[in-house]
Amino acid sequence: MTKSPPILDIANAFADAATPADFPSAVLRFRNNRWASHVGLNDLAEDKWIDHFARFAPLPENLETPLAMRYHGHQFGVYNPELGDGRGFLFAQLRDDKGRLLDLGTKGSGQTRWSRQGDGRLTLKGGVREVLAAQYLEAHGVKTSKPFSLIETGEQLVRGDEPSPTRSAVLVRLSHSHIRFGSFQRVAYYDDRESLARLIRHVIAEYYPDAADEDLTIAAPALLHRITVETARMVAGWMTVGFVHGVMNTDNFNVTGESFDYGPWRFLPYSDPNFTAAYFDQQGLYRFGRQPTQGLWALQQLAAPLTLIADAEPLTEALKTFEGAYQRAYACHTLALFGLKDGESLEADLEFLQALYGWMTETAAAWPQVFFDWFGGKLSETRAEKSPLASRYAEEKFAPVREGLFAREPDRPERLDHPYFQRERPVSLFYEEVEAVWDPIAEKDDWSAFEKKLEEIDSARTALDLGDSAVEA
Repeated sequence: MTKSPPILDIANAFADAATPADFPSAVLRFRNNRWASHVGLNDLAEDKWIDHFARFAPLPENLETPLAMRYHGHQFGVYNPELGDGRGFLFAQLRDDKGRLLDLGTKGSGQTRWSRQGDGRLTLKGGVREVLAAQYLEAHGVKTSKPFSLIETGEQLVRGDEPSPTRSAVLVRLSHSHIRFGSFQRVAYYDDRESLARLIRHVIAEYYPDAADEDLTIAAPALLHRITVETARMVAGWMTVGFVHGVMNTDNFNVTGESFDYGPWRFLPYSDPNFTAAYFDQQGLYRFGRQPTQGLWALQQLAAPLTLIADAEPLTEALKTFEGAYQRAYACHTLALFGLKDGESLEADLEFLQALYGWMTETAAAWPQVFFDWFGGKLSETRAEKSPLASRYAEEKFAPVREGLFAREPDRPERLDHPYFQRERPVSLFYEEVEAVWDPIAEKDDWSAFEKKLEEIDSARTALDLGDSAVEA
């Protein structure tokens, strides 16, 4: 842990004290022991865990009072100056076993001054869905916040988008930063240059020390460059696993480039660039194929406040790095999911990606099955012949994809010995499967399907063994 949470250096300008809700009960439903061990909390007994993550008793030598962050943001393209953490707060800041600063933030922990008309609560189903999505993305090498704790809280909530009354929960997530693009937008809105300068220095000091410079006209573009690269990597990760975030508002981007705040997300069963996850996104602004464009647009909104500190030209140059960073990460991550090493050149890898994803879109081949069948490239030729998609692979139109797979060298081929690759089908997280996990919970309080799905996801994680380095841009 850290004895002096760094967020306190800027809290007066960027956060408000929050009071946790007093829940009628607390039943632990998910505990991330693997990540708890990384931050020194794995030895907490269950009663202490509940004290900290349902009643929010402060962790030793940490924040005495939770902090609800202030920010603005563009929501579906419309600027909203009335935002902030309305049903969550920053609970603690920790150091992991690598010395990295991590935040414990909440969702569903009660009302704050930014709740507006909301009740500050989270449905249990929403918590279950976030745990599943984040665990799946992490297993497949995508940058994401980590679900740390899910506790059912004993309230009955009324919601318009699911059967009500419905059960309540509080979620705690672990991430590298709780600071959103909208925090920069907010201080720029008020022309608060002093606070903006403090925010820039804080983010550089804690997350991007290589961007440090006494001259903020140099440091600000350097920071934007680093955030641009990390955001490009995140979006590229979404595109490689067929993930549709659903609500890419600027208050849903953070400075360390991690997926978080899972709302109406979906995983595509097959490639469809026009698929939209949110029923209320009637214009398809955040449709799957538009996610890279929207990621760059969000970065442009981050750059705008920085013009109060730095010249526009170096900021523009920083934004220009998005396309190259995205392409490199897209190619690298795709090949990593196939268990293959990079090709001879980025250009050749991008040609392969065009053939691959073009074929997947044309044939509507099951997205995760393709990557599973051909993990290791040519080494999995016999496995692929037994796949449910075997007839598709035998067609002539698959030939360019096969050629690209066979042309690349397997990376750590011993991974194919993992029991996960002895299955016929990979783990997936389609809408119907998520509903099948939730239904027995709602009807019989039966958590076995949830636990089984998490076990399958963890099996994929250990089999793929991607880690951060495998998808480094």
